Amino acid sequence: MDIQLLHVFLTTAQEGSISKAAQKLNYAQSNVTNKIQQLERDLNTQLFYRHNRGITLTASGQVFVSYTEKILNMIKEARAVLSESSVPSGPLRIGSMETTAAIWLPKVLADYHADYPNVDLSLITGPSEQHIQGVLHYELDGAFISGPIDHPELIQDEIIEEELVLVTATSHPSIVSIRDISTYTMLVFRKGCSYRSKFNSILQEEGITPTKLMEFGVMEAIIGCVSAGLGVSLLPRSIARLYEEQGRVQIHSLPDKQTLVKTLFIRRKDTLVTAALSTFLEKIKSELG
Repeated sequence: MDIQLLHVFLTTAQEGSISKAAQKLNYAQSNVTNKIQQLERDLNTQLFYRHNRGITLTASGQVFVSYTEKILNMIKEARAVLSESSVPSGPLRIGSMETTAAIWLPKVLADYHADYPNVDLSLITGPSEQHIQGVLHYELDGAFISGPIDHPELIQDEIIEEELVLVTATSHPSIVSIRDISTYTMLVFRKGCSYRSKFNSILQEEGITPTKLMEFGVMEAIIGCVSAGLGVSLLPRSIARLYEEQGRVQIHSLPDKQTLVKTLFIRRKDTLVTAALSTFLEKIKSELG
């Protein structure tokens, strides 16, 4: 089977559009269409439904996506094994929550880069759910996420246990329980963030419905709006402490049962542990474990 056909199929499935796939692959749309049709003839099955709104994967197409991801990843691994030397090198794609990247990873990354300069390390920040999907679909070699998680295709290592705290403006009265919050406007990261889910879970346990939820893409925006009194947020103490020391926000502790969370490092069970990934795992366990 032609590897190029598989690559075109997977890109089209991921983009959900022949025109977007053609743009990403730098192909003519007719070229993408012809290659998909050729693959469908080779497999003797229809992979996409064609309709006025574009294309949609058929049931067979959805199944074939997972096989294509595995096939292309195995080819990539085979090439890596054949070209790999004893010195860690090549690409290493790691996902991380923004808070973990800001507080726990700078020294790890700096030390790793100094020890293994031939590794092309990429750090992608975002919510836990995004990284779980990235690892499952072979887009990331591993990721730091907030636990717990239970997935049969993933290996997980506990890295850090942290306490989440309520963060408010400095003028906010003292908080003993979640019901003492003077405003129920939640300032959170975008959907898929584990801290956001935890905050919502705590409020639900107390029978509290947020009056408003505001999404932000970066930590500094959340802190700035909390400081201005726009709302409250739930963040790891390790990062909230930095802003408290600057006099920008106030920290309020909640019962431990509600706020202890674990940061995990996950990777797929069926992927090759390259020298680059192996040394990275050793580095995070020695410095953070």
